[in-house]
Amino acid sequence: MASASDSGRGANREYRSSHEGFLRHRGFYWMKIATALCVVAIAAYFLTDPKPRPSGSTWVGYTLGTIGALLIVWLSLLGIRKRAITEGRWSLKAWTSAHVYLGLSLIVVATLHTGFQFGWNVHTLAYALMMLVIFSGMFGIWAYATLPSALSNNREQMTQGQMIDAIRALDRQLNDAAQPLARAQSDLVIAALEEDPFGAGLLRRLSGHYPDCATQAAILGLAGEHDAASERVEKLLVRRKAQLERLRRQMRLKSMLEVWLYVHVPATMALLAALTAHIISVFYYW
Repeated sequence: MASASDSGRGANREYRSSHEGFLRHRGFYWMKIATALCVVAIAAYFLTDPKPRPSGSTWVGYTLGTIGALLIVWLSLLGIRKRAITEGRWSLKAWTSAHVYLGLSLIVVATLHTGFQFGWNVHTLAYALMMLVIFSGMFGIWAYATLPSALSNNREQMTQGQMIDAIRALDRQLNDAAQPLARAQSDLVIAALEEDPFGAGLLRRLSGHYPDCATQAAILGLAGEHDAASERVEKLLVRRKAQLERLRRQMRLKSMLEVWLYVHVPATMALLAALTAHIISVFYYW
């Protein structure tokens, strides 16, 4: 019969397994497989003497090309795999880990497949699209590894809805506090209240730079005013700006977490089309 300590160790192993990231899955199992694949590909490339020169039309080139094409098709199935929730050997975490490391191995496999022969043709187009997919995926890995914690720190236990509610509460106070102001000052406050925090485009969100911020303009417009009403409104505007900056940071981080997919997914579709054209043309002229 298992002892209590054995049960505890088993529980700890299960806990670590369930909480390890996909990059560390099973002790970097898929990184080791991908590294071995790269080593074999490099050895096959440099230990053979193809005539007249290394290229995709040698036996090594065809072999590496077949491996690369099969990997690309399999890697593109991750989106379908995400719809199925399973545990065990081919869990989503295992599949994602394999997707990352085998995808990176394509840099070596596909480059050696080309024999470093590039030109203005569909073959080089397929290679360029593959590299675009890989590098956008690398950005995605970085994003998922670093941005969720930044999102959590920025929220400070607030949801995005609560951030918006906090801004709306300040807006109600500003609306009342701005009533005694002069027309010019009041117009600045109205412009700040009418500013849509979600109205900025994707590039503006990603940059995090808002040079035409109406709230900042209102703060500057009220600077130097020393009457009680202006000072109260200015303090509320400063608080509003701080809340806006937090919300904008949140939107920027979320956009960074998602924007790579706008490149990665369409580029993958284009890669599959170019790969099909590449394979058809190779067999047509074979």
